[in-house]
Amino acid sequence: MAEAALQTGARASVSRQFYFAMALTCLAIAVLGFVPTYFAPMVQGRFKGPPLVHIHGLVLFAWMAFFCTQTWLVAQGKTLAHRTWGVLGVSIATAMVFVVTAIVSWRISQASLPGQPAGLAHGVRAFAWVSIGEIAFFIGAFALAIVYVKRPEIHKRLLLLATISLLGAPIARWFLTLLAPSAPPPPAAPPSGLPAMFVPPVFVAVPPALIGDILLLVAMWVDWRTRGRPHPVYLIGGGLMVLLHATQVQVAESPAWQAAAAAIGHITG
Repeated sequence: MAEAALQTGARASVSRQFYFAMALTCLAIAVLGFVPTYFAPMVQGRFKGPPLVHIHGLVLFAWMAFFCTQTWLVAQGKTLAHRTWGVLGVSIATAMVFVVTAIVSWRISQASLPGQPAGLAHGVRAFAWVSIGEIAFFIGAFALAIVYVKRPEIHKRLLLLATISLLGAPIARWFLTLLAPSAPPPPAAPPSGLPAMFVPPVFVAVPPALIGDILLLVAMWVDWRTRGRPHPVYLIGGGLMVLLHATQVQVAESPAWQAAAAAIGHITG
């Protein structure tokens, strides 16, 4: 019995360290991913963008830092502090919903202005699904994690899954940087003085999102080694996440989403 207790304690310790390592990995991916397109240009004074873009970045990086801190507290055995600070996570998640919706609405409204090139509004509305689908999945997983806050085995997996779902954007920046020499030049400002906008096709967001999903496979493999099988959170929630990423093009081009995106554009427009 004593030996079984020791083995259980050892597995729990490994699990805590694993989730901290995964949180660090997510944070590193987020920071390194935005170095060439955000942090470096901002330091060099070359980044141009409205305050809303900076707020968007601050809020989403706040989540990554918060998640990393929370897993570190658990790994250090500071469970009480972890629970106390957990309330802050609700505030950050709420802010994420508002700021992502606001920036998507702003982009759609800008693309829909009279005089913008034909097809631009459709492309921006389509690409908006990448952001809205991502934040919708995140909030769904986060809300369930709150529901299961007293069941840590479910709670921690839902939060890890929610965080992994956000990694498509920073990974996509690596693609953008590597392919920049062969990419077309940014469009010139329209003669009417309207803001110049460039929107990539939705399919370019699919590979980065699926690459981020590799962390889900790592988590499932660790579950297999430590508990004999992957947890249902990874099987069901992870399956839904991969399905979301794999069907981004189909949903983004659907008439239903185009109509919903047009409505979102009126929030700030």
